[in-house]
Parts: sequence; C-alpha cells; structure tokens
Amino acid sequence: MTGRRRNRSTSLRGLPGRSRTTRTGALSAGALVACASLAVGCGIVPGATGGSGDDPITVMTWAPQETAATNKPGMPAFARAYARWINAHGGINGRKLNVLTCNDHNDSVAAAKCARQAVKENVVAVVGSYSQYADAFFPPLEGAGIPYIGGYGITNTEFTSPLSYPVNGGQPALLAGLGDALADNCGPVTLIRPDTIAGDQLPALLDSGLASGGHAPAHDQRAAEDATEYDGQSEQALQRATADPSETGCVVPALGDRTGTFMDSFRRARQDYPEVRTGTVLGSVDQTTINATGGASGPYEGAYVTGWYPASSDRRWDGMKKVIEEQAFGDNSIDPADAGVQTTWIAYTAFKEIVESLGDGEITADTITHALDDGLKVGTGGLTPTLQWKFQDKLASVGFPRLVNTEVTLQVVRQGRLVSASKGSVDTTQALQNADVA
Repeated sequence: MTGRRRNRSTSLRGLPGRSRTTRTGALSAGALVACASLAVGCGIVPGATGGSGDDPITVMTWAPQETAATNKPGMPAFARAYARWINAHGGINGRKLNVLTCNDHNDSVAAAKCARQAVKENVVAVVGSYSQYADAFFPPLEGAGIPYIGGYGITNTEFTSPLSYPVNGGQPALLAGLGDALADNCGPVTLIRPDTIAGDQLPALLDSGLASGGHAPAHDQRAAEDATEYDGQSEQALQRATADPSETGCVVPALGDRTGTFMDSFRRARQDYPEVRTGTVLGSVDQTTINATGGASGPYEGAYVTGWYPASSDRRWDGMKKVIEEQAFGDNSIDPADAGVQTTWIAYTAFKEIVESLGDGEITADTITHALDDGLKVGTGGLTPTLQWKFQDKLASVGFPRLVNTEVTLQVVRQGRLVSASKGSVDTTQALQNADVA
C-alpha cells in the first residue's frame, strides 16, 4: 500500500453509497450480547454510541491480555480511566467519550474480531492500541473508513496504511536508533527476535542503524515468542557475540515481555563467556524490569535502551499521572513508566485535540480523517514533535509514508538506573532511509 491519496467514495468506504452518518447511533442490547459472545474480551465505558450532535463520541482501544506472550493490559485500562477522567471534566467539546475495549489475545482471529466489533459499534477511531496482526485488523477498519490513531508501532503496516496515524516511530525508529548507538560500541552483534511475521521485520531495521555507523549487519537469531526458557538461545547468542576476542560483542534481545525470560537464561550462561554488552528497546525492558532483575548487579547493567519519549520522571507526564491518580489509583495494570500506557495517553491527547479542532461540527470517522488528511497539526504537550501526517512524507521512498515522528531517546543502565545517554533526542531519519525493508 502506498501513501497515495485514496478515493474516499469507494476504495476504503465499504459498499457504494454507504454513509457512516446513517448508521445506528445507539448501543443496542443485541450489540452488547454480541460483544459478550465474542472471545475478545470487549469492555465498555457506559454510554451510547455515535459521534454527531450532542451524542457521545465512541472509540475503541485494544491490546493483548492474559496470553503466554506479550501483554499490554495497561493500555485498555488506561483508556477506560481516561474516559472517566475526561467525562468528569465536561467531556470533549461538551460531548461524553465512550471507550470500548477489546482483547486481541495475540491472535489474528481475535484481532480481526476486535476490528469487526469496532465497525459494528460505529466507532469514530481506534485509539492507542497494540496488535501485531495488522493484516487481520486493518482490512475491516479500512473498509469502514475508521482511522487508527496512535498504534504502538509494532508492525510496518502501521506506517503504510493511509488510515494509520502513528504518534511514534514504532519498532523501526527504536531499532534504527539502537543500531546507530551500538555501531561505535560493539564488536559482533546478535539480535534475538520473535519467530513471527512482525519479528521478520526487525533485522533490517537494526541493521540500518548499524550500517549508518559503518558496522556489519547483526546475526539474526529467531526464538519462540512464548518460550519458558532460552538456555539454548543464550548459548548460541554468546558464541556469536564473542567470536572475535579482540572486540566486545553485543547481544540484543527484542522479545517483548519474554525479554526478561531470555535474560534469566542469559545471566546464567554468560558466566562461561568473555564480557559482552546488551542493548534493547523500551517495551522489552523498563525500570521496573531492571529493578526486578537485580538493579546494578543484574543483567541489564551497561545496556543501551532506546525509547520514544522522555523519561517517566519528566514533568511533561504530569497530565497522564493526574488521570491515573484521579481515576485509576490502585490499578496495578497501569504503570506510568510503561511505553504502552504512555502511547495510549499521547494517542488520546492527540485525539482530543483533533475533536476540538472540529468545534461543534459532526464527529465521525470521515470528519476526523478529513481533518487529518487536510494537514491538521497536532500537539502532544511536548512529548513528541508536533504531528502532521502527509501522504508522501520523508520516509515514503523506503516504504514508511506514515512515519512522521523519527525521534528516539537513548538511555543507558548505570548503577541500576535508566539514565539519559545523550542530550535530547536522536533523529533516525537518515538511518531509516537506508533500511532494506522490502
């Protein structure tokens, strides 16, 4: 899919002549039963569906929960808390916000069901969500013309679909930035990544950053994303990383929630090998993970970590923390330092600004996408650069026409704490322009 402007009246709008404004505006009992019958964990912040006049504005947030692989329960939990908070403060332009949530179960069938449920409930957008099954959820959304605002950036499709409006640079920016940082500090580099379709996209992205620093490509090592131990994988990674005794090699686990499991195995195995460094991306490790694995004496000491946003201690997060304090205090699934929760906050901040830009006009999927496609600039309180999505942006030539935020932050673990390794942010545009993601 290219970044070319689509034909609004046909290609992404479902059946000819179908108008989103003529769909039902009330959440019927039958729809509630249908939601309960789906094995996708739908949840609702009470209120009627719709998005015109004074009707509530209905959106959806989805993410995997209670699976054997990566889980992001904090994203839908925060979305519900945000709806309670915004409604307690008068709504958006006087309209209440109605949030539906869905569990994609890390499964393509469930991800597609979430998307179909979004279409059925006539949501005006899917906001702040996580799923690695873009091929399953984008077709229903595109067929109904529903924008996907602020996805986690786990798949390349999020940076190609004309109905995707990402707030960060996703895995492409994180890995390119990490590769650039490791190029000057590592000998042989080994990437351990999931043996999945989404995982297949990671090596070229890390290699683009390594190449920008004149480094050879990383060894690509696949691993099961739901394994309970990685003893064999750790041994193999260490053998490759220490192949050149004159240089300190680096091991880069990018296994989402299973990164911690890998590091447990890696810590035991590394005792029999020369010293190596580690690097990873935010989302695979955070301060909580570092604390739980021994802090300064743990396996992450000295590791480089790339992220999208300022450190969680930054005052620019005060608005998000206020929402949590007022509406989700005590909910352990919502961690303000979690990249998924942070992405959800930024996505809803952007969504609020988009809706406010429409004033008293009709709020539908069409009016939202019209506003965005007409060049609306969206601020996020300084947590990202000002966002504006174009059909042919600076990375369109390498297959990322929707990737508009190329900045990442570089951190390092020192004495058990994640601290900044450089001032400000790092622009990964140049590295990504050389990425071979065909």
